[in-house]
Amino acid sequence: QVQLLESGGGLVQAGGSLIFSCSSSGRIFSSYTMGWFRQSLGNDREFVARISSDTNVYYTDSMKGRFTISRGNAKNTVDLQMNSLKPEDTAAYYCAADPTRGFSTVAGGYVYWGQGTQVTVSS
Repeated sequence: QVQLLESGGGLVQAGGSLIFSCSSSGRIFSSYTMGWFRQSLGNDREFVARISSDTNVYYTDSMKGRFTISRGNAKNTVDLQMNSLKPEDTAAYYCAADPTRGFSTVAGGYVYWGQGTQVTVSS
């Protein structure tokens, strides 16, 4: 059983930065593809970024240059650094894991999910 836990959410002013961390209890997920998604009120879950087991990364266009996904040194965490935050980045952010090592950018491509952490960006 893989359980994911996100941390690092909170309230931040526009232009500010936050870093999320996703950790796993149970099985080590260094070999999994890891993704970050977000969901704002009334909207579908939206892909943010993913990192493969060999650290190949991919971002949604609107987040390129502002967000950075990386694996922690222990390879049992995945971080999302978010800079130049905008009010439209306000959402619940979710960590997800794909043990099949795919390259999916849709929620259905991931098997394990965290509970989410909320980010509110004030203008």
